[in-house]
Amino acid sequence: MAAHPVKTERHDTVRYEHHTNTGTRRVSIYRETPGGLYVARPFMNHPRIRHWQAHLLPDLGVQVCRYDFHGEREHDYYLDVATITRDGHVWTVRDYYLDITVWDGLAANILDTDELNAAHDEGLLGAREYAQAVGSAHRTLNALAAHGYRVNDWLAGHGLTLHWDAETANA
Repeated sequence: MAAHPVKTERHDTVRYEHHTNTGTRRVSIYRETPGGLYVARPFMNHPRIRHWQAHLLPDLGVQVCRYDFHGEREHDYYLDVATITRDGHVWTVRDYYLDITVWDGLAANILDTDELNAAHDEGLLGAREYAQAVGSAHRTLNALAAHGYRVNDWLAGHGLTLHWDAETANA
């Protein structure tokens, strides 16, 4: 596994721009929520994904995503383990490689541990961030299991209710 730097994304809520490692994309919706920030945007020319929605949840250290696929749904939720910060109208997501796919009410899987380990081994991720990523992933996965892999039940335990745009809500 080739190591790569931590993916850092920025959301400029004034300019409606999502800055990623592959470029800048126009965002349809930014909406502040009690737990963080809601984002929705189309995926242009993507072979599998048509639309993306996400809730940036800084206190939980995750970005909860839902994708609208061109074909069959691959999962209900996709969680990025991350540090999420805000500086004025710019939100920054520092994605720590680990992801959790959730089939709501059924199961969850953790992904990309090999990417996390490679980045740490190559010195692209320090011991503190490595431990933070692993700890956050374990807490999240254990909490999901304790709530029967129901994302809404897990979040309700934190006083959060996520709202998704109906036009792309297929999960």
